[in-house]
Amino acid sequence: MFELRKANERGSANFGWLNAKHTFSFGHYYDVNHMGFGPLRVINEDRIKPEGGFATHGHENMEILTVVLSGAIAHKDSMGQSKKLVPGEYQLMSAGAGVQHSEFNPSSNEELHLLQIWIQPNVFNGEPSYQQKPFPQEQGFVDIATPTASEGSFLIKQNAVIKQLILEPNTQQSLSIELSNKIFVQSINDGLSVGERELSSGDGLKIAKESELLFSNNSSEKVKAIVFIM
Repeated sequence: MFELRKANERGSANFGWLNAKHTFSFGHYYDVNHMGFGPLRVINEDRIKPEGGFATHGHENMEILTVVLSGAIAHKDSMGQSKKLVPGEYQLMSAGAGVQHSEFNPSSNEELHLLQIWIQPNVFNGEPSYQQKPFPQEQGFVDIATPTASEGSFLIKQNAVIKQLILEPNTQQSLSIELSNKIFVQSINDGLSVGERELSSGDGLKIAKESELLFSNNSSEKVKAIVFIM
């Protein structure tokens, strides 16, 4: 099963300081046909103007992954974290029984472009936690989050694996998965193909009942995607 979620079909919200695109129902955007995919609940692509951001607000029982595509984000939370996140780094916040945090674009002239991803956990009301680190920006797959924190990945409270995929021009990479797994591919830029399906920037692809996938870059530019295995 393959189902393409085109970028231009996503929900949207524009508040002046924030221009957001919603792959799944979120906030004022509701679509009964796009409520999530397995435990994957939210993929928001946000563009935040200089000095704009989200004031202190709360979350609970959600795994929240933040990926900065350009610019930088300033993060503060009730766990005592005060961090800056830049491209190449990832942040995973386990909200657990409850956490308060704020997120701002600290720049006075540069737009912040990011992905924020929510995954429903399989462990509830635990102690909140925070993880942040850079990951290699190299050819192939890199594990960003796993249920066992294997090979330097983040620990995620769900039976899910999140991978970064980077393909240099005119290269391919295969991925073997269990037939029972659901896969979601979020394309970050143009040029990625999964089998015979071409993805543009912002496109998402739902996949089920497949055991082998071939990812290709037939363009002249490097391509990047986030791949969820659930």
